[in-house]
Amino acid sequence: MNIFFKNTFFTLVLSGIIAVLFPGCGIYSFTGASIPPEAKTVSVQYFPNKAQLIEPLLSEVFTNTLRDQFTSQTNLTMVDNNGDLALEGEIVDYKISPVAIQGDQTSAMNRLTITVNVRFTNKYEPDKDFETKFTQFIDYLSTEDFNSVKAQLIEQITKDLSDNIFNKAVVNW
Repeated sequence: MNIFFKNTFFTLVLSGIIAVLFPGCGIYSFTGASIPPEAKTVSVQYFPNKAQLIEPLLSEVFTNTLRDQFTSQTNLTMVDNNGDLALEGEIVDYKISPVAIQGDQTSAMNRLTITVNVRFTNKYEPDKDFETKFTQFIDYLSTEDFNSVKAQLIEQITKDLSDNIFNKAVVNW
């Protein structure tokens, strides 16, 4: 082996050892999350559905998606109450509305919209606390049976909502 490859191999091995032994200061993750180093826990309360139109499984799906987002993209431990970072709120709107009206006054597309009101508290950085409404929607063909596409639409919307909430809470976008 020539000297270049020996030095490159040595550098890679040394870098790996340093990365394992000294994982960093604890305030940055690969997701871009900026979390205070003293924060160790997160709590996400159940989000009840207070919309006029109630979708029975929406609260559970949304709450679990948000919990999964925080546990999979941070090193925080999920606790039932009073986490160092805490999220609570409610689903305030769930509606289906026509969009893309055609010349014969029929709708070519329908839109499923979900809005959640979120209260976020950060025990160590209270200036980052917020209460905000987040809204996401997906359009689908009006010829599709809503009941056959509903689960997929809800899954995608709750994922998008969860991404937006996570970004506002810990990525500071």
